[in-house]
Amino acid sequence: MYEGPVHEPRFPGLRRRGFLAAAGGAAGLGALALTGCTGPTGGAAEGGGKPRRGGKLRAAFAGGGASETLDPHLANLFADAARAKALFDKLADFGADLAAEPRLAASWEPNAALDRWTVRLRKATFHNGKPVTARDVLYSFRRIADPKKAFRAKASLEPLDLKASRAADERTVEFALKRPTAEFPNILAAFGAYIVPDGATDFDKKPVGSGPFRFVSFTPGRSAVFRRNDDYWDGAPYLEQLEFLVANEESARVNSLLGGQVEYAHELSPTTARAHEGKGQIEIVRLRNSAMQAFAMKTDRPPFDDKRVREAFFLLTDRKELVDGALSGAGEIGNDLFGKGYEYYADGLPQREQDLDRARHLLKKAGADGLRVTLDTSAVAAGFTESAAIFRDQAAKAGVRVKVAMGSKDSYWQDTLDSGTLCCYRSGAMPIESHFSQRLLSGSTTNATKWHHKDFDALYQQAQSTRNKEDRAAVYARMQRRLYAEGGFLVWGFADWILGTARTVRGVAHKAPANTLDWARFDKVWLA
Repeated sequence: MYEGPVHEPRFPGLRRRGFLAAAGGAAGLGALALTGCTGPTGGAAEGGGKPRRGGKLRAAFAGGGASETLDPHLANLFADAARAKALFDKLADFGADLAAEPRLAASWEPNAALDRWTVRLRKATFHNGKPVTARDVLYSFRRIADPKKAFRAKASLEPLDLKASRAADERTVEFALKRPTAEFPNILAAFGAYIVPDGATDFDKKPVGSGPFRFVSFTPGRSAVFRRNDDYWDGAPYLEQLEFLVANEESARVNSLLGGQVEYAHELSPTTARAHEGKGQIEIVRLRNSAMQAFAMKTDRPPFDDKRVREAFFLLTDRKELVDGALSGAGEIGNDLFGKGYEYYADGLPQREQDLDRARHLLKKAGADGLRVTLDTSAVAAGFTESAAIFRDQAAKAGVRVKVAMGSKDSYWQDTLDSGTLCCYRSGAMPIESHFSQRLLSGSTTNATKWHHKDFDALYQQAQSTRNKEDRAAVYARMQRRLYAEGGFLVWGFADWILGTARTVRGVAHKAPANTLDWARFDKVWLA
């Protein structure tokens, strides 16, 4: 890998406060938002007058240690996703309403049966000057779908029959599908479904994409430096250079922002936001209700292989206390389902409230009196350690002893994906059907609750094959009722996603939900 410049001489405080030189493994979960496409709301970050070209923006993210990669199909962490978005493009991405919007795809059209879709590409070039073609699209999707690999978007691409799909001409792809698929555009916008050049396999020495920035250097666990792509199809970025710096400690990100060592700090805590909001030093950006906050129960092993235990845990939880305590009130309570406020969300189900008597009764019926369980958590995300401590005390009231285990910030997501029984979990925004496909099908590669049910898989496929939207919504509602009753995600809240920027930064969107097109949209940001 390219050994880029060491940053301690320029920024001596960064490594000491948590910028990694090298450390353990990585990868894990969902991802989370920026741009100048929404109207200004008065804050310096979003408004700011006429855009100005030039300058370098340094952005601090939590990272994944020495095993980090720029392979966009392996993007799992927020830092991975932000870097991938700077270098690469997808055929589509999700707008603020979680509907798919064209990107490299100029248009898409289905046949009458919804089992064949024609995608026409816009004129775009890779960083090496070669055009983006239908062959590149098919290569990228076939690479993701490789059965020997575990790429993030593989489950989302499952409806595609890639052997039968073909390039009709240089800029037209005819996608064959295994069954009628009404929400095909969501496949194109799937998290991690980036388009790479035909035959590309090495992404860490000199990756070539079609995105708004070109590669300069990359040191895993430390830094990635990119420069403006003047030939970008969507208009050249305002910034001349963009540098991603890794800081796993929130205090490191905040102190670096306050000290002028970075201009953008991703993922700040509500406490930090309150301390600095309106004080004039930095700008605080709140993306409302962007991050699902949950505990993930692994349903394939004791004690959570008994649905009565899972229901008991739903009922012993005081969601308001968790939002007030772990999120400092910066969010809304959840109801054990993903996607509050999104299309297809089952908002007609009763709001769960704490019922300790019922929880004790269910535990007794399950033979789980005096249950002891380990809750894995980490300082990897704001509110995780606080929610674990609050939940431990809540569970004790129902006779459950919860041991809180602190995990490594560098490898937490990978460690908890397959190991343990109960862990702190979060997710950014995505369509509800994408949440199903990526996390809740038997073949999902990030199935943190180990929810494996063939009848549930069949319901998902039925929904995807239903042309009428009302009928499709009814199937999704049925799936959510099942998860509400016996699923593995205890969704206790939806947090504001909080960013911090220097007062010179302009063009950051305030209304784009996390995980949408305009998150980490550094090509639309400028320095005043």
